[in-house]
Amino acid sequence: MSAASTILIVDDTPANLEVACDILSGAGYEVATAIDGDRTLKRVQAHAPDLILLDIQMPGIDGFEVCRRLKADANFAQVPIIFMTALSSTESKVRGFDLGAVDYITKPFQQKELLARVKTHLQISKLTQTLEQTLDERTTALEQLQRTQLKLVQSEKMSALGRMVAGIAHEINNPVNFIHGNIDHFNQYAQDLLSVLEAYQQHYPDPPETLKNLFAEIDLNFLTEDIHKLLHSFKIGTSRIQEIVLSLRSFSRLDEAEFKSVNVHDGIESTLVILQHRLKAAGNRPEIKVLRDYGELPPVECYPGQVNQVFMNLLSNAIDALEEQNTPYKEIQIRTERVGDRAIAIHIIDNGAGMSEEVQTQIFNPFFTTKAIGKGTGLGLSISYQIIIEKHGGKLYCNSTVGMGTEFIINLPIAIHSDTLID
Repeated sequence: MSAASTILIVDDTPANLEVACDILSGAGYEVATAIDGDRTLKRVQAHAPDLILLDIQMPGIDGFEVCRRLKADANFAQVPIIFMTALSSTESKVRGFDLGAVDYITKPFQQKELLARVKTHLQISKLTQTLEQTLDERTTALEQLQRTQLKLVQSEKMSALGRMVAGIAHEINNPVNFIHGNIDHFNQYAQDLLSVLEAYQQHYPDPPETLKNLFAEIDLNFLTEDIHKLLHSFKIGTSRIQEIVLSLRSFSRLDEAEFKSVNVHDGIESTLVILQHRLKAAGNRPEIKVLRDYGELPPVECYPGQVNQVFMNLLSNAIDALEEQNTPYKEIQIRTERVGDRAIAIHIIDNGAGMSEEVQTQIFNPFFTTKAIGKGTGLGLSISYQIIIEKHGGKLYCNSTVGMGTEFIINLPIAIHSDTLID
């Protein structure tokens, strides 16, 4: 047995203390003593022993009460207590075990019995501590593994989304460009045909009856006027599709694995394009309005795909919060501003139900979620926090008031390789 083990002997009889001290000191243990309950509690508070030999009958606080108080304190509940007693009644022994004692020994002491019981319970205590530590380590490792697995799943989902978006953008881009590029030619051809028709009408003002009927049936004047409107609408529509395709390609950014300088507003807008279907009114669900207040921002050095993932997480959470509210007006504000010479700030604010202070203290913890089972992994904000803090040297804050909505603030350094990041 290691000489480092400390035994606290508690007895109000000096002769008993002396005998127990001699036996245990002679066996190589460090020994401390106390003569009553009050001194015992104070000594344990000052320096917790490895094991306590505790007399039951003492003036003031008896051994039962001392045991109860120690076992009620999480700091000392694991310290093994062996009762020393001259009482041999079963009731006293059962009461001691019920209070948390690990064993009892009767007085007067038998040296071999005392040493055997002390040695055994010290070994059990150390084995228990080792087992608990191992369990804690394995639990921690399992939780870390689960976090890593879920992060990989979410990362793969975002990667798959990026690949899908890039693929769709590519497939749409070619035919849309073909249509958009030929609208001007088609418009010119239509003008030429209409010019020929107009010239024909001037030179042959009295066509045959069948042509007159055909002109009346198709309403040639309306057709001529509407062709111009249709071609103009086609032009606007294909231009809008081209803008959406550019936003989709900007969101995916599969070719941008390294730091590069980007326009943060482009990332926000491309994310809003992806979420557009959730912002529009549908059935009994009202539209979620997006109010933009963009400041003058310089290009920002970042991992564009990862920053877009943060925008996706925060905006999706804002939409989720608003969908849970049965209110007629739903709104998300996005405000950007420059913070000094080295940083920018992005504010994403919703007018949802808000969060309590208790919830706010946990939202960035892995696996914490207020959503129903199956509707959230509890990793979106945790991953966002790591992306902003660890990957970019920035900061991510949350301000929320119950009934008043929630605001997330992203602070990003303009140049990630600056000597000094955000204070």
